[in-house]
Amino acid sequence: MVLKILGSGCANCQRLEEAAKRAVAELGADATVEKVTEIDDIISYGVMTTPALVVDEKVVLAGRVPSVEDIKKILQAG
Repeated sequence: MVLKILGSGCANCQRLEEAAKRAVAELGADATVEKVTEIDDIISYGVMTTPALVVDEKVVLAGRVPSVEDIKKILQAG
């Protein structure tokens, strides 16, 4: 599984990255977390508000920082 954090590197983007890494660790999931900071790459996902979370090339949320528990639910449902 590949998780991508879309954002410029702002505080919310950093919080989302930390939460995603923690969720992956708590689940013991076989996943990598990548950062996407180039605006053209972010727009290519159709995302207009950051931060955004992409799981296996599917945008699962944008414009907010979910809790670790919310991310775990997204990953388990995926």
